Amino acid sequence: MAKQGQIANQGLDGLTTAAKDAAANGKAGKGLPPVHLWNPPFCGDLDMRIAGDGTWFYLGTPIGRPALVRLFSTILKREGGKHFLVTPAEKVGITVDDAPFLAVEMLKEQDTRGTVLKFRTNVDDWVECDSIHRLRFEMAEDGGLTPYLHVRSDLWAKVTRAVYYDLVDMGEERMVDGTAMFGIASAGAFFAMADAEQVREAT
Repeated sequence: MAKQGQIANQGLDGLTTAAKDAAANGKAGKGLPPVHLWNPPFCGDLDMRIAGDGTWFYLGTPIGRPALVRLFSTILKREGGKHFLVTPAEKVGITVDDAPFLAVEMLKEQDTRGTVLKFRTNVDDWVECDSIHRLRFEMAEDGGLTPYLHVRSDLWAKVTRAVYYDLVDMGEERMVDGTAMFGIASAGAFFAMADAEQVREAT
């Protein structure tokens, strides 16, 4: 049960108001609130969940307004493996089943660094994949790989299956520490997916 606070006790309207006030502390234009600078007191857990398919739930009911989900996503923070919504005044815990975002679209461009991949998340953030906003690949329960894209400040987006297939199609082999690896190149960085020999055997 959450303790006293604007976010915790005023329901979705209170949360919306708090998120809007926090967003006003962001940079001019489309800048995000500086949640990494905020260290407010913890006010308990909120009955809010982000499901594995990217749907946000409040009190067990889907939040059907994309603009509201987008707003809440701007005050999302991860600390110690847990996710929180934060404002300058308070912090509440929420549940995230997998990753808080989904990477739902990918663009492939070329510049002086070579191939550059840009991903759009389900809350309409565009993220350029590079050495900072990197790709990682986790073993899935079915034995396959699940890719994740670093969005910001330890927040990740799970790459959807359709986009993952596009990634595999553009994969290439490179030597990494003396081993041939199959992976993805973007903005001058290389993100290894699997041992190249294993990939060749599988195909």
